[in-house]
Amino acid sequence: MRLIIELSGEHPLLPFAELEAVGTVTDCRPQVAVVDCRSPASLNRLALAHSVLEYLGESAADSESFTAMVRDLGITADSPFAARVKKISGSDMKTTVPVLERRIGSIIRGKVSLSNPSLEYRAIISGNRCYFGRVIQHVDRTSYERRRPGSRVFFHPGVMMPRLARALVNISLVSPGERLLDPFCGTGGIILEGSLIGAQSIGSDIDPLMVSGSRKNVPCASFVRADTTCLPFRDASMDAVVTDLPYGQSVSIIAGSLEGLYCDALSEIRRVLAPGKRAVVVTHRDISSEASLVMPVLACYAQRVHKSLTRRILVLER
Repeated sequence: MRLIIELSGEHPLLPFAELEAVGTVTDCRPQVAVVDCRSPASLNRLALAHSVLEYLGESAADSESFTAMVRDLGITADSPFAARVKKISGSDMKTTVPVLERRIGSIIRGKVSLSNPSLEYRAIISGNRCYFGRVIQHVDRTSYERRRPGSRVFFHPGVMMPRLARALVNISLVSPGERLLDPFCGTGGIILEGSLIGAQSIGSDIDPLMVSGSRKNVPCASFVRADTTCLPFRDASMDAVVTDLPYGQSVSIIAGSLEGLYCDALSEIRRVLAPGKRAVVVTHRDISSEASLVMPVLACYAQRVHKSLTRRILVLER
């Protein structure tokens, strides 16, 4: 099924990266992508998207081309509809949003209802292209707010927010029923997101307090106390690994050195990961050179958290 997906603007690249979990991206502009979707049911797993549209057409981002495209589609709405237009900052379209929305409403045959529409037709204008479709789904981003770390049974500061955790799970390409491991599970946020998409999620941590707390936060998942440099799992037994590597002085004291911990952890992650599968590893400094000695690096993303902290997200493949 060909779809248009309106993406969030919280990162320039990560929203596109997680789309691999639902289909093949065939075209993209800032905050919008055209995707050949394998299974529409999988769209519920997306974290960094706003809305999903059935692809109807596209045009150059000028008023004449846009009007001709909508008119040529010959749409008849069999129930009350609304017309919406989103212009991404920097688009080439000069015509204002209200004018474009009224134009769509005048071309589509049917009853317009702005207060209680049964259908929504939406144009997304980004760069030099205008994408047009019928909205089939709005992503429920409020569910991530309800799962904020502070609302969980067990809390520890400095943990990853749910939307990013879900996006990383998606980038790992883990499917429902497959085995997902987080070997530095902390409070279980990544494991929670993996469980919610139907993965067999397994967390491990060397800190017994974290293992105990994670069990409270995600009682449906499996947790074990383990040293990540010597994991108690068989070779090639995991379909995906997603983890946030620890950092800081206390970790250095326990591990001897961060460099040694990271090197040994990456080697163990490679050992337990099945061939052709992905590991998504978050660090707080660039270790892509070291990681490339263990596994091929498919992608590397930077996410600024605050002035003194930038996350580095590595996508590795066994």
